Amino acid sequence: LRIIQELGKEPSCPMDVARRLKEHEQKIYYHIRKLEQLGLIKVERVEKRVGAVAKIYSPASSVVSFKLFEGENIKNTKTRITELKLLRPFVQDGKLNSVIVVGSPDPHGKYKCASSDGCCGIDLAMFLGQFVNESVFPYYKLDTEVRDDDLKKNLILIGGPKSNIITERISKKLPVYFDYFEELREWNIVSSLSKTIYRDQHEGFVIKIQSLFNDERDILVFAGKGFKGTKAAVIAFIKHPREVMKGNSVDPNVIAKVVRGVDIDSDGIVDDVEFLE
Repeated sequence: LRIIQELGKEPSCPMDVARRLKEHEQKIYYHIRKLEQLGLIKVERVEKRVGAVAKIYSPASSVVSFKLFEGENIKNTKTRITELKLLRPFVQDGKLNSVIVVGSPDPHGKYKCASSDGCCGIDLAMFLGQFVNESVFPYYKLDTEVRDDDLKKNLILIGGPKSNIITERISKKLPVYFDYFEELREWNIVSSLSKTIYRDQHEGFVIKIQSLFNDERDILVFAGKGFKGTKAAVIAFIKHPREVMKGNSVDPNVIAKVVRGVDIDSDGIVDDVEFLE
């Protein structure tokens, strides 16, 4: 550790390190070889000194993790600050701290709609899984199974008001919401922030708000005009968390992003998004 710390201060050859640590040169050479074999230090350059060649070493990294002994499995979790901030309080301390609600695949609700948006939850679950070390089965509930106690928790809602009856209950209170146009006989997305109406099937939104059922909880909504719009909302959250965190283009204090799904590689499958507001 002392050798690595010295090399961290200034890349050096073993002789220079020995002098600074006031240790025998051969002892330092011994440890330098071991550290290099382990990949903890590396040769940064070579210098000529008094007719000889000196290797100048530096640490391979300023951070090292290691397993002390054989025991329980270690989960290799990669975390990024932006994503963690966006996920609070839905994921905390390695636990899923929320209820994921997907629309029932059976015709249900006053619109008698069978949901096809639920499969978007698979992509979302794969993303959340890298931050979750433990959770309680089942990992989701159908909207028809949600009870009053569930509504008091943090909620992750997948699907629009036709396919998810919980989304339908809160839709009109969202900064970006769904409205039914009788003359066209279709649902459209309406932004109360930009005063824009979105009619494309590939358009959707991701919104994070304080819960309307419990002031101490939050709700995260992924919804679109159809399956493709909901999928676009999930993709935006997974692939562009920094952009989602910036908030709405009209009011950055409101996390409400409207997106349109796009097919980058032209294979007929939505794989990225463009942000509309």
